[in-house]
Amino acid sequence: MAETFPYNGIMNVYKEAGFTSHDVVARLRGICKQKKIGHTGTLDPDAVGVLPVCFGSGTKLCDMLTDWDKEYIAVLRLGITTDTQDLSGQVLSEAGQAQMTALTEDSVCRAVMGFAGEYEQIPPMYSALKVNGRKLYELARAGKEVERKPRPVQIKEIEILGMALPVVKFRVVCSKGTYIRTLCHDIGDRLGCGGAMESLTRSRVGFFGMEEALTLDRIEKLRDEGRLSEVITAPDRIFENCRAVTVTQAGQKMAANGNRLRDSLLTVHILSTEREQVRVYDEAGRFYGIYQYDKEAGDFKPVKMFL
Repeated sequence: MAETFPYNGIMNVYKEAGFTSHDVVARLRGICKQKKIGHTGTLDPDAVGVLPVCFGSGTKLCDMLTDWDKEYIAVLRLGITTDTQDLSGQVLSEAGQAQMTALTEDSVCRAVMGFAGEYEQIPPMYSALKVNGRKLYELARAGKEVERKPRPVQIKEIEILGMALPVVKFRVVCSKGTYIRTLCHDIGDRLGCGGAMESLTRSRVGFFGMEEALTLDRIEKLRDEGRLSEVITAPDRIFENCRAVTVTQAGQKMAANGNRLRDSLLTVHILSTEREQVRVYDEAGRFYGIYQYDKEAGDFKPVKMFL
């Protein structure tokens, strides 16, 4: 595929330890010589794994990709609590020998699996959430703790991958806004011995998996080879569940300006259900954006345009 500038779409980046999500974006701006780049959800500096990054018109997808379910591989160490809920923080408590001896694989398994489904999670102080305009981690670093309201999160899948007490490795698929550090803390709290996250890998975001994720060094090499376009996922791929429709030549100008489209401006007239969303292309295969059927008006209105 020939290189096209600027890049438009999504790249599956492997975030390495020591980088923040913002660091990754800053480095990519330098590598790709492009300013309009945005990430799709923060990962802790010590965490590694999948970080979809949007380029050009693809940045309109940032919010949508942030909402996608995510899969993580976490390692939990029982018997310790810290102020950050992971092992990078200051130790607050350590369980006694009697508490640790009382732990069994069966009791740990029940506690872990007991978090499947919805539960109310209190966000950690060391997070980017804002309270009264200030990020929680800024307050935490200043030695302040504020009340945080529990938020509903959903643990859609949870599976223990290995256990050598006091260490437990598990896989979890969860909804937007779930803190795996806090899940580890809450598992330890339920067992009465405390717990902290030892390591975290984000293995999947939607259909972006870790197997295809690219390190920054690999991306730089692909740039030097003139092959970056090969690893950019086109924006319309995100909407493959929507029907594809083609505008007539008369409709191309309307679509190019983001105007509403009458059914007569489509090459094939379709029977649409109320609020159905469709992918709009021209006859050359150029993707214009996502339109939604408006039953009352009897036409299609633009939802997201990607010109």
